[in-house]
Amino acid sequence: MSDAAFPSRRGLTGDALKLLAILAMTLDHIAWLLFPGYPAQAMPLAMHIIGRLTCPIMCYFIAEGYHYTRNFRRYALRLFLLAIVSHFAYIYASNAYQDWRSFIPFYSGSVLNQTGVVWSLLGGLLMLRVNDLDCAVWKKAALILLLCLLTFPADWSCIAALCILSIGSNRGNPKKQLLWCAFYVSLYGAVYYFSLDRLYGVLQLCVFLSVPLLRLYNGARSKNAALSRVMKPLFYLYYPLHLFAIGLIRTFFLS
Repeated sequence: MSDAAFPSRRGLTGDALKLLAILAMTLDHIAWLLFPGYPAQAMPLAMHIIGRLTCPIMCYFIAEGYHYTRNFRRYALRLFLLAIVSHFAYIYASNAYQDWRSFIPFYSGSVLNQTGVVWSLLGGLLMLRVNDLDCAVWKKAALILLLCLLTFPADWSCIAALCILSIGSNRGNPKKQLLWCAFYVSLYGAVYYFSLDRLYGVLQLCVFLSVPLLRLYNGARSKNAALSRVMKPLFYLYYPLHLFAIGLIRTFFLS
C-alpha cells in the first residue's frame, strides 16, 4: 500500500498515522458503546466509517514491524502478552459481558468475536514468519491454514492476519498488496452482509479509505523525539486501556 522506498519525506509520518488510528478506533468503539447493535442513523454510521481506518493501519505497521525487528521472538512475545491482556479488556467492554464466565472463549455459544483484534494481529505476524521458512510450500500452506483457524474467533477474524501476510509478503508492490487485501476484506464484508447485517457488511468496505493515507506514509517518525518515544508503546497499549475504560463506563454509568 505504501512504497518500500521513500524518496521524499513529505507526507504522513508513522506517528501521525498511528495517532489517526487511535482516534478512529476510539470513535468506533464509542459508537458501539452509545449505539449498540446495527443502527442505521447517520451519527453511528459516520463514527463506524471513520473507525474502519484503524485495522488497515494496524495491519500495515505489524508488517512493517516484522520487516524491521531485530528480535522476532521478543516482538512476537510482546504481541502475545498484549493479546492476553486485551482479551479481558475486549470482553469486559463488549455487550456480551455478564460475569467472569464471559471471559471463557465460546462460553456464549458463539464462535465469532471471542477475543480482541490483537490475537489476529499476532496470527498475521506468525504468518509472515511461516512465509519466510525454508520448507515445502505445502507445509507453509498447512501452517497458515492452522493460523487462520486459530485466529478465526477473533475480532476481524483471520482477515486481519491474512491482510498482514499480504502486505508483508508483497512489500514494495502496492498493487499486489491492495488486490489481496481487497479480496480478503470483500470476503469479510460478504460474510458480514449475509450473516449479521447488510448495511454494516457494506460498511466494512470503508477500510479502503485508509489506502490514500497509507500511500502518504513517508517512512519517517515524528521530528518530535518525545512524541515518537510515547507513540511506540501507546499505539499498542492504548487498545486494552481504552477498552477497559469503556467497560467501566458501561458497568457503572450505562448498566
